[in-house]
Order: sequence, then structure tokens, then C-alpha cells
Amino acid sequence: MRILLFYQYFGTPNGKWSTRVYEMTRRWVKKGYKVTVVTSPYEKSDITAVKRVERQNVEGIDLIVINFPDSNRYSKVKRIGNFIAFSLLSVWYALKEPCDVVIASSGPITVGVPALIAKWIRRKPFLFEVRDLWPQGAVSLNILTNKLIIRIAFWFEKLCYKNSECVIGCSPGMTDDINSRFPEVKTYVISNASDIKLFGSSGKKYGDTVIDTGRFVYAGSIGAMDDVETIIEAARVLEERGVKDIKTEIIGDGAERDRLEKKVAEYQLTNVRFCGLLPKTEVVDRLKTAVASFVCFKPLEVLNTVSPNKMFDSFAAGVPVIQNTTGWIKEYIKNNNCGINVTPLDAESMADAMLRLHKDKKYRDMLAENALNAAKKDFDRDKLAEDYLRIIEEVGI
Repeated sequence: MRILLFYQYFGTPNGKWSTRVYEMTRRWVKKGYKVTVVTSPYEKSDITAVKRVERQNVEGIDLIVINFPDSNRYSKVKRIGNFIAFSLLSVWYALKEPCDVVIASSGPITVGVPALIAKWIRRKPFLFEVRDLWPQGAVSLNILTNKLIIRIAFWFEKLCYKNSECVIGCSPGMTDDINSRFPEVKTYVISNASDIKLFGSSGKKYGDTVIDTGRFVYAGSIGAMDDVETIIEAARVLEERGVKDIKTEIIGDGAERDRLEKKVAEYQLTNVRFCGLLPKTEVVDRLKTAVASFVCFKPLEVLNTVSPNKMFDSFAAGVPVIQNTTGWIKEYIKNNNCGINVTPLDAESMADAMLRLHKDKKYRDMLAENALNAAKKDFDRDKLAEDYLRIIEEVGI
């Protein structure tokens, strides 16, 4: 079977970005499937190009790199222009590239354009993967504000869902949202995953790892949807309480980083350090030896559906999370006892959670063991790749 996948942000562990598509497709290639991914450079990934279009190969994955690079730091107009240019140029490959089944992985939702063309003109079965709820997320974050564009975006979202054989959601919250609006659409959940092999291959094995009892880690984007500010406010609370032996590392980059670094300087905090973007392979050891990691988003309804890689990485590392969403993740943490839920935008609540994990090693280690068990039981990448492939085979027959 030949799989053609449109996804704008492909990257490997050598980059500083999500590796979901790389990890899935390389496993499919190993099983004998032919996979072509149409993608573009992204500032956090390791994929680059010189020509307008380049053909590359990564571990047997055939990459078509369309050189319209993207960055969270670009203006709204430039980013939307890149999304449209990428999708229009991708149409050529939707029409010409040999394939048996097509996948479009959104956002941006514009990746649905070439997949729809392949469906309508070539009669190719089409799966629509939702990694973030677009355009709801863009509207909630004021990225999309023009009423006409918003109406067009929601119309196009409906078009993608109704023309797909099925929709793959990266979290139960996403599929619940989709089914509440489009009950006739068939959906499956293939969540983001915990790469247990990657985290188990670096440093010491869980149980032998020496935990830095004063170090907490945030590893992810520092953008409009992420609530890194409350982490900084919690650090301020701890300093005001006279707690001197708790430190926070912030690994990542994004549009909010400069402002938040100025806030740390303004507060004269000595317990927060910005590390910038690091390759995923380098993040592994920093995460494995942390007391806990943070999963923090702004209190918007659409963000309660997210499937954050930072959480699954933490589970794979055997590290509990401190998180502030109020949707499916909150319920999962509560039911599996693998972290602490805190009140959104509440620095005192977050500081209390940090202090408890710092002081109570037995409690922290119990949560850590449960986190690793969660990775193995529910989020193992090998199993999820197999589940995804079964859906593709069912659609492609």
C-alpha cells in the first residue's frame, strides 16, 4: 500500500519539534508500506531546503519538501500566505503522486485542500487527522478575527470532515468536540505518544536515575496558547516564601519568550532559567532527572482538548506532571494518579504542588511510577502506530 500524507511540520528527533508523523511513518515503512510525506521547513524542525521543491529521504520515508518555511514569529499575514501557498503547490502532488490512500494532518486546516483534490478528482480515500482543533483554536486565540474569513474557515472544516472516510483525533476531547457538531462523522482517537524507547535509551534506567530534587522542567512552545507565565509567577511565589532550593528550567521558544524573560528580569528571579530550543535527544536527560514537568495552557475551552507532546514525553521519562487544563487531561491525571492538577492561572496552587513534590519524595516517586505505567499502558508509540495502520488499511481496501 502507498500512503500519501500532507503535513506541513515534519521533523525528526534531531530537531526541536513534535516527531509524531516521523515516528508513525518510519514504523509503517519498516512494515513494507511506501510512504510519501509532503511537508515544508519549520523553524523548530530539522528539515531544510534550498530549492523551491526538494525530494529527500529520511529512513525510507519519501519527503517532498515545499520550501515555504514557517515560524511562530512571522506575522499573521505571512503565516496565512505560507499556509495557502503550501496547500496550492501541494495540489500538484495530490494529482500526480502514486498512492492508495491520502492523509491530511491539520493544523493548519489548509492541508485539507490537496487531500480533497485527491479525493474528488482521483477518487482516493482520504483520512483527516486533527492535531489541533482548527479553526476554533485560531478564533479563540484571536489569530483569526475577520468575520468573513472565520465563516469560510468553519465551512472548510465541515467540508474536510464530511468528505473524509474518517477523522483521526489526537485526543478524546477533540473527537468529542467533532462528534458533538458532526455526529455522522466517523472518528477514531490516535493520541500523541510516549516514546519509551527514546527515553529508556538515554541515561540510567528508571529506578536508578538520580533525581535532581530541586529542579522542575517546562519543555515546549512558549506561545499564545501556553501559560508559561503562571510558572514564572509560581517561581516568584516560592522566592517570596523563602524557598531557595527549587529551580525551574524553561526549554523552548516562541512569541512570548522575550516578554517572559523580561518579566523574570523585572522580578529579579534567580530560580528560573530559559534554556532556548534544544534537540529532543538533549531534552531527554534533562527531563528524566527532573522532579516534575509542567503542562500549562491558557484557560480556553478549545485548549481543554489538546494532546500535548510535553505530557507524553514526561510519562515516557517516568516523570509526573503538574497541569492546569480542565478537560480530558485533568480526568486522566486524576484517574491514573500520575501528576497533580492545579487551578488555572493560580500561581499559589502551582507553587503548592511544586513544594509538595519537592518535600515528599515517596509521594513524588509513586506518581512517577504511575506516569511510566501510563506511558506503557495507554500511550506506547509502537501500539498506536499499529492501531493507526489498521485504520488506514480498512480505509484503503
